[in-house]
Amino acid sequence: MDAPDAVFFPDRRAPASHLLLEQLPSYQSLLYRRKSSSSGRRQGSGRGRQPSINSGKWAEQKTVHSGEELKPVRELPKSMQEKRQEKQQRLQQGGALTGWGLWRLNVHRSLKRLKEDGMDVLSSLQLWRADIHLIEGMFGTGILSYFSFLRFLVLLNFIMFLLMFVFVMLPMIITSHSAHNVTYSSSSNVSVCSEYLGSSRQGLVVFHEHITDLLSGTGFLEHTYLFYGYYKLEFIHSHFTYNLPLAYLLATVTYLLLSLVWIVKRSAAGFKRKLIQDEDRFQSFCNKVFAGWDFCITNENAARLKRSSLLYELKMDLEEERIKRKMANRTRGEKCRIYALRAALNLFVMAVLVACFYCIYEATVFSQRKQAEDQKSNFLLELVVEYLPSIVITLANFITPLIFNLIINFEDYSPAFEIRFTLMRCVFMRLASIGVLLFSLWDQITSCRNSGCPCGYNHQLYPCWETHIGQEMYKLVIFDFLIIAAVIIFVEFPRKIIVNYCDCGLVKWWGQQEFAIPQNVLEIVYGQTICWIGTFYCPLLPAINTVKYILVFYLKKVSLVTNCRPATRPFRASSSNFFFLVVLLIGLALASVPVIVSIAEIRSSRACGPFMSYNTSWEVVPRVVSQLPPSLCSFLQALASEAFAVSFFVITCLGMFYVIALAGAHKRVIEHLRDQLAMEGHDKRFLIQKLCQAQQAVYAHSPERRPPRGFRGNRYKAGMYLVEPLVELEMQV
Repeated sequence: MDAPDAVFFPDRRAPASHLLLEQLPSYQSLLYRRKSSSSGRRQGSGRGRQPSINSGKWAEQKTVHSGEELKPVRELPKSMQEKRQEKQQRLQQGGALTGWGLWRLNVHRSLKRLKEDGMDVLSSLQLWRADIHLIEGMFGTGILSYFSFLRFLVLLNFIMFLLMFVFVMLPMIITSHSAHNVTYSSSSNVSVCSEYLGSSRQGLVVFHEHITDLLSGTGFLEHTYLFYGYYKLEFIHSHFTYNLPLAYLLATVTYLLLSLVWIVKRSAAGFKRKLIQDEDRFQSFCNKVFAGWDFCITNENAARLKRSSLLYELKMDLEEERIKRKMANRTRGEKCRIYALRAALNLFVMAVLVACFYCIYEATVFSQRKQAEDQKSNFLLELVVEYLPSIVITLANFITPLIFNLIINFEDYSPAFEIRFTLMRCVFMRLASIGVLLFSLWDQITSCRNSGCPCGYNHQLYPCWETHIGQEMYKLVIFDFLIIAAVIIFVEFPRKIIVNYCDCGLVKWWGQQEFAIPQNVLEIVYGQTICWIGTFYCPLLPAINTVKYILVFYLKKVSLVTNCRPATRPFRASSSNFFFLVVLLIGLALASVPVIVSIAEIRSSRACGPFMSYNTSWEVVPRVVSQLPPSLCSFLQALASEAFAVSFFVITCLGMFYVIALAGAHKRVIEHLRDQLAMEGHDKRFLIQKLCQAQQAVYAHSPERRPPRGFRGNRYKAGMYLVEPLVELEMQV
């Protein structure tokens, strides 16, 4: 037996290919698993029991070619010449078809081509396509994810506006410009609860009062299509009867459900990617080292920042590993100390939040009391009183993140968890502040301190409380946009000028403005949450929010290109998209609670709106159901019964258990495939070791085949000497 053969095939009595394959680590692992799975049965040795090479993973390599023809030609792993030959063969096979088969093939190709052309046309009509490609090329996919998220919110708000316009505003507009029989909503208690004069200014109106009305939604704007109180119709009689209260309620429920479905659908793909990326730390290192570069970057500064961000990510991953080892080696005393410190700091955070919420509550009560007094004062002072809750909320949202960033340094968390935990605190602060504002407003609306509540709410101060809530949401949206624009114009642009033209050391340390993706996302999620809450009380608020986000897009784009640089702490596009949608989903859940409570629990205004004839807004649904045919009415009542609810809950639980079991099975398959990938690596290492041994044996028995010293510097020629033993091995196998 030759020396190379002795390396690969120590015994000639068995087939050569079997002997080599039996030495692979994957084959040895397969034998071990078979022995462990069939421990009760008699097992032969690996040499005595020769499994077929056509089974297992070796059979999979052969079955790939059988299904190769089912793939499109462009996806085949072949050269261009081979692909052309494959295409000609398929065309010849297709030419042999006649009649029905040929017609089906042509229709399939035409539909596929039509689908591709349609997708190309739709992608060309995509909103801000060129601008987003420009941002992607200059700053990469991380910052691109923010602008894509902003585009998604523009489309969502536009769809919400279309729902409210078509089903609520358009019938009112058509009725006012044509002759239709209409029925207005009316209250049974006409003497007390139906008085509503509004805040329209009488006589000569000063110009600054129009500005106040425009910014606060009072005065001439109060009795327009903008607010809830203007929609006083109940029925529109034409060829059919249009129920405006039912349409108003169903449009509200529809935009909430549509937002939920759309967000969940978009977040599903991001959740899968994030789950795979967070599964294995070693995979994260490999992705950063071998696939971390963003090839969309064309700007030199952005490329330099991307390089530093990759370096920062690797440092943070190593720091996390160091912190994990440090946490594992902590003594009991150190654990008690750090847990006590974290508990104390979290108590301090709770105290800060409570103080902010108390300030928001007091500011709201003070603002409502001053507005109820209706005293003429200075123009600026009147605006400050109107916007006092918004000002306090904005200050709280500005101060608390600074406190949270300072506190998190003493809590000894990992860098990645520090970012997530700080962001979740900021999310809670921003969204909970809206809840505190609504709670303070409803506390004023539902309480009657001096006298009873014959109308079910404080009619003296709030004759149309829905319009008042809409005005508060309108002011929050306007003030939020003014703050964003003011920060860009009066902070970011001057900062850029100072950094460029001032050589002071403090200015250089201050540096250029960073485009912090999480903080910018929290701003637009905060505005979207306000829009979800306020659309029921201010039907035109989605249109205002659409215009606002369009302006914010261009302002942020100009500021990004002119003033900002990417953040030093990177934010990957795959994880950021999922994080954005999760925060948006939290905002939707928070927004749904006050809307549902106001629809189902709080008594409707008796002086305005489409629900004057009902105790609550939800009461229109059972009244309409009771007027349906008996069979349909009984069917809907059965759907709303407890028996159906229990049955639906049981079926949902069974479906959830099935999905959980299926996910567990998929996870086991993924683990098995991951083990196979690891075994592939071991097999490659084993084959390389055998190849090196064969090469050494060849050089030992045939010194003339050793590459000359001059060739060792030539990688190609030296590689040919390394490949020769492998060629001999393949010929023998």
